[in-house]
Amino acid sequence: MNWTLEVVLVPVTDLDRAKEFYADKVGFTVDLDSEVAPGVRILQLTPPGSRCSITLERGMPVMPGTEPMAPGTLRGLQLCVTDIEAARDELVARGVDVSPVRHIGETGWEDGKGDTWNSFITFADPDGNGWIVQEAPSELSER
Repeated sequence: MNWTLEVVLVPVTDLDRAKEFYADKVGFTVDLDSEVAPGVRILQLTPPGSRCSITLERGMPVMPGTEPMAPGTLRGLQLCVTDIEAARDELVARGVDVSPVRHIGETGWEDGKGDTWNSFITFADPDGNGWIVQEAPSELSER
């Protein structure tokens, strides 16, 4: 049996503002925007080429045995691209505040591209949820 990661909940304060950011600025596809029950709205968005989506929600009851995350507390969600500079240029052109390309060097984080698997950019959504974009040597289907 396979266990596939298919949806990650991203805690946000304003669904419409988050939808505009992820769809219009970052370029995710809106898969679902629905009021699934009175007062419960679910937004599901998918990064281009990804099999894993993000979900933004309002009014969803907390699952037993879990604690709700505060908006802006999610860190380390990581996307992979095959051209980090093109990805950065696209995000900048769409109005996203994105870091320079960086790599891990002898003294920690250093500006510029690194070797294979060692080039990154970062950005945050309007609530402060942090994303990492890493350059991969090829598309996932080819690895």
